[in-house]
Amino acid sequence: MNLGTPAVPGARSSGQAATTPRPDNPALIDTFGRVATDLRVSLTDKCNLRCSYCMPAEGLEWMPGEQVLSDDELVRLMDIAVSRLGVTDIRLTGGEPLLRPHLEDLVARITSLEPRPRLSMTTNGIGFAKRAKAFAEAGLDRINVSLDSVDPETFERITRRDRLRHVLDGLAAARDAGLEPVKINSVLIRGENDHEATSLLRFALENGYHLRFIEQMPLDAQHGWNRTNMITATEILDLLSTEFTLTPSPVERGGAPAERWLVDGGPAEVGVIPSVTRPFCAACERTRLTADGAVRSCLFSNDETDLRMLLRGGASDEDVANVWRDTMWGKLAGHEINEAGFAQPLRPMSSIGG
Repeated sequence: MNLGTPAVPGARSSGQAATTPRPDNPALIDTFGRVATDLRVSLTDKCNLRCSYCMPAEGLEWMPGEQVLSDDELVRLMDIAVSRLGVTDIRLTGGEPLLRPHLEDLVARITSLEPRPRLSMTTNGIGFAKRAKAFAEAGLDRINVSLDSVDPETFERITRRDRLRHVLDGLAAARDAGLEPVKINSVLIRGENDHEATSLLRFALENGYHLRFIEQMPLDAQHGWNRTNMITATEILDLLSTEFTLTPSPVERGGAPAERWLVDGGPAEVGVIPSVTRPFCAACERTRLTADGAVRSCLFSNDETDLRMLLRGGASDEDVANVWRDTMWGKLAGHEINEAGFAQPLRPMSSIGG
């Protein structure tokens, strides 16, 4: 079977949601019994790194400013999500969310919503050190920092930028500001940094961070993802087991994407997110909003719904909520990466939001 072969974008398969009438339920339900309570909000498609598995060295053509949602539009949509749709958790993503102007003020507005959502952010950490206290005071609950290497040369080769020290400073500042647990997201690439699996875990354990390895996903702008270059979850565990004893965590996983493992008997843990080889679609609780106002029911979807047009066209909050509900009702059973007809999303990860 030729896995991962591109197909016609937007094509539907037998795994799609049934075309049954949606019941009168205010939550973001779908036909497979899932309820989306976790909203991922992309604040920008811009980034100050050029990670080789995400975008080309020269970068990308960024969204025109007028297409990006304003702070007022973002807050309105998040208010609709928490007050009408049952969203309890919001994660700010990018691109690199720290590039969004006046982000501390936006965080304060989000954490003032009723009911108050739990608020986190995924960032590369560059520039966070001097802003950590302000973010904590604004109400940010915690952060995830993307870090694929603790070796300066390897970090620069992957990101095409000499910024490792800034990322490490950002991690330390987040911990000192009480934004705990501070999580690290790492992607291993064959022949690039797979030799650092144990070094990354040792670094996390020594500094009190929670490390999660993520299988590399087909979301690069170059559409050059190759399954053979991906380090699988099983391989990650094998690499870690050369120096550490790993046992399954007794904590119920629920809708969390990471498989959790006790390190040397615990209490420290390491997570592995097997997005490709052991997908967790059946327990997915996520809905996504791009920086230009499109709702996506799945990270890998080639279909999305434009809410920006509704906002700027005078739609009421309930009109917007109903369109959002309909989008999630049509969510597919899974991302179908392991099916022969899988089509990589036209948008790259930097445009969709992590």
